[in-house]
Formats: sequence, structure tokens, C-alpha cells
Amino acid sequence: MTQPPRPFRFEFPAAAVAELRQRLAWTRWPDELEGEGAAAGLPLAQARALVAYWQDGFDFAAAEARLNRYPQYLIDIDGLDLHYVHIRSPHAHARPLLLTHGWPGSVLEFFEAAPRLTEPERYGGNAADAFHLVLPSLQGYGGSPSSGKPGMSPRQIGRRQARLMQELGYERYVLQGGDWGSVVSHYMAVDDAAHVDGLHLNLVTFTPPRNLAAAMKQVQPHELAWLAASDAHRRDGMGYYRQQATRPQTLAYALTDSPAGWCAWIGEKYGGWSQGAAVDRDTLLTQVSLYWFTGTIASGIRLYREFAQSLQRKEPPGKVAVPTGFACYPNEIVRMPRAWCEQAYPLIHWSEPPRGGHFAALEQPQLFAEDLWAFAGKLRAHEKK
Repeated sequence: MTQPPRPFRFEFPAAAVAELRQRLAWTRWPDELEGEGAAAGLPLAQARALVAYWQDGFDFAAAEARLNRYPQYLIDIDGLDLHYVHIRSPHAHARPLLLTHGWPGSVLEFFEAAPRLTEPERYGGNAADAFHLVLPSLQGYGGSPSSGKPGMSPRQIGRRQARLMQELGYERYVLQGGDWGSVVSHYMAVDDAAHVDGLHLNLVTFTPPRNLAAAMKQVQPHELAWLAASDAHRRDGMGYYRQQATRPQTLAYALTDSPAGWCAWIGEKYGGWSQGAAVDRDTLLTQVSLYWFTGTIASGIRLYREFAQSLQRKEPPGKVAVPTGFACYPNEIVRMPRAWCEQAYPLIHWSEPPRGGHFAALEQPQLFAEDLWAFAGKLRAHEKK
């Protein structure tokens, strides 16, 4: 290790909080059409209520303390800092697990699941399934600053995270991810396969098999609804993706300058992608505030363009060869049939939890942990063969 990690804390300075409240008070609200509801985006009444609470009711000090719940650090990798949270299990035999968040999320997503993963026996599990946890912030998110240069694609982020595990002395480890975390973890499982014991995902997106007619014969009856919902999302719910993948800089001016606009942009996603009221408004606004105070709104959405450009370069993603587990949550925005996933990954574990959505660890920390316990057991059995 060339330089030791430096301790890090998130901070919401009083002056910055006061400025944010003033900006929120100056919000210019748009009109809306009668009867549109959520079909056209976050309804005006909901946006007003959320912003009003952020301005006058939200506890910024409590949010700051919540984000600093666990030990976290900055480490210099090739001249650029990478932020991570490091939570070691009290069990010496625990297996290292790197969990990667997505957009619009942060390391906070894993905080409630963390004690369940480091000490399973306290939450109905078995100590044999314990993990040491490493939670990096994606580059350009939260505590990880933007590189300021093109090229920080999901694959490059994965390479930096592999370096992080090396610097921490973890020769072997397991990967877990959803959203961007699933993409980054896929690349890591390919590029650092010599050090990866297993891969666990709660989102898989890939092109359906070429012979779709034959592939449809493999789809189970209950999975047909998944495909219909996924098609509906691609048709009606991908506007944010296309904008962020093509013209993120233009969008960044509005989102970086208007906290109400940023809050609504994110509020819609948490409302539509989670199941029910699984993500409360204080948690949502902690995430919204994190991006705002760290100045990572623009760099966060820029990852979509970086990924699109990497696809245009036709860089082969590579075939995952490490044992893989998958949890298919009922309110995930895109769900693939099991048979299709089995063709894309060497699955040793598959589950369909009864509750949860896109932000699985945040919404259902117990179910999320239980699924990783189950994967850990199957991974041990697989390794004994």
C-alpha cells in the first residue's frame, strides 16, 4: 500500500444547510394538468410536500450522523481518492464481501443489512455465513470525487474497486450489486476472476436470447408478467436514462442549481421503484442531501453516458465464470426469466423474495441478508465439490 487510508466523515455544514433552505424557499413551481397523476411524473402536491419537509422538518444533523454510522475512509488509487466503508465481522472466518450501490443511491443502502451480514447469528442466521463488508462509493458519487476526465466507465470503476480489495489485503472475496452495482460487479467477476469467489446480483439486464421464439418456451407462466412489466418500463420509464446517457451536462445545470428539481427527480424514482412505502421520506431525503452537499449530482448522472460510450466502443463484457446467485425481488424495474439468467450466468442460487423492489437492501434488509446467507451456504457446498 503506497499510502494508508485516511479516515473520512460526511459533513452537512450549517452554512450550506441554511443556503439550501433559502433556495428551497425560492422554488418556482410549475403547473400540472388535471387528472394526470403520476403518469406524467411526480405529482405537484407530492413534490410540494416533500420539499416543504426538506426545508423545515428534516433533521440534517441526524442524517449526517446516520451517514457516519460506520468507519469509512478515503484511499488514493492512481492519484484519485476512492471512498469506502469498512465493517469487519467479529468472526475471523468471515468471507470478504464487496457491495456496490447504484443510482440514485449510496453506501447508505447497505447500513441496515450490515449487522445482519457481519453477525448473522444475532438475526436468525448462522455465524458460518458471516461476511466482512467493504462498501465503496461509485467514483463520482458521495465521498468518491469525480475524476474530471472522460473514461470513468463502470468497467474502470470495477478495476479501481478490485485494487481497493487488493490494498485492503483481501485475496479472495465475493461481489454483490444491483443497478450500477450489478454492472460493475459483472465486470469485476470477469476481470478479477482469479480473486472472486462468487457473484450475487439483484438486477440482471441483458439482451434476450437471439432465438426469442425458442427462448419464450423456457419462460414460466408467472414470469410472463415480469416480461410485460419490463417492456412497459422500457417504453414508459426510461426517459431519465436516455437523457442521462446522451446529454447529462445539459440536465446537470438544472439539477445542480435547483434543489427542488433534484428532489423531485430523485423522489419519483424512489416512489416508483421501491415497493409501497418501504423507503421513508427521511431516508429518501438523506440520499438527496448526500448528493447535494457532496456536489456529485452531475458526476453521478454522467455514468450513464460513460456506459453508453463504452457500449458504442463494442467492448466485450466477457462471460462470468464464477458461481453466481440471483435474487429476483417482486417490484424490481426489470426482471428476467430464470432460464434466461441460467444461460447468461453459472447460477448456483436463485430466489424470489416475497417483498422488495429496486433498492432491495434498503427496503428489506432482513430478506436481503437472508438471501446472502443462503448464497454463502451454497457457495461453500459448491467449493467442496
